[in-house]
Amino acid sequence: MSMSEHEMIEVALRYAPVILFDRNEPFYPDLVGVSLFEQPGLSSSFRREIQFPTEIVQYVIEYAIWWDYEIGHLYEMEHIWIHVGHDGQVVDCEASFHGRVLRGILKEKTNLMGQRVCLYSQPGKHAFSPLPVVFELLPNLYTAAGPDAGEAGLLVNEMFEAYFQTNEQIDQKVKAYLQTKAFIPSMEFEEYIWNPEIFITWDELFRIIPKRIEKCLAELE
Repeated sequence: MSMSEHEMIEVALRYAPVILFDRNEPFYPDLVGVSLFEQPGLSSSFRREIQFPTEIVQYVIEYAIWWDYEIGHLYEMEHIWIHVGHDGQVVDCEASFHGRVLRGILKEKTNLMGQRVCLYSQPGKHAFSPLPVVFELLPNLYTAAGPDAGEAGLLVNEMFEAYFQTNEQIDQKVKAYLQTKAFIPSMEFEEYIWNPEIFITWDELFRIIPKRIEKCLAELE
């Protein structure tokens, strides 16, 4: 039997991953859009099919984590998928990493604390990894958060192109603002404490995104 929206949010909060952010991180999640898959199917918020063996996995919780800003551009959405077994234990985890998907749980499950997976967020850019050393392999780890802050302006991707567009003037305003947030990653990480009120359904998040973009642009005027 399918869960109600209230039950789905309760489940999402119970399994909400522990996210560790850089000590100097300027931007924390604004909202989380939750979906729950009781059968394999297409994600509405990420270009992929959620696949899992139903004899092992009872459901997959999809967290579409929304930021109004990341250090490179206006708005950001990254994803975490938690696979929950029929016994209520976490079976697996996946996480988004610059449009790709990484395994979010280490082989020996050493980053699993009870029902909560621990993941690190790339400083400023927010891609997820179970190991922070992965970020050290990125050649732009420090330049993305510093001199290149704001270089992408207002991001317009396929999902939102029908709702808003950008131009040189908008991009310059976004860049000017994000340059004021430029920082040097410390590569020292601290746990972020979730506010339960930011967890909503994905459908609700999708509906309000254009208004949030509009509000951000108005504040930059």
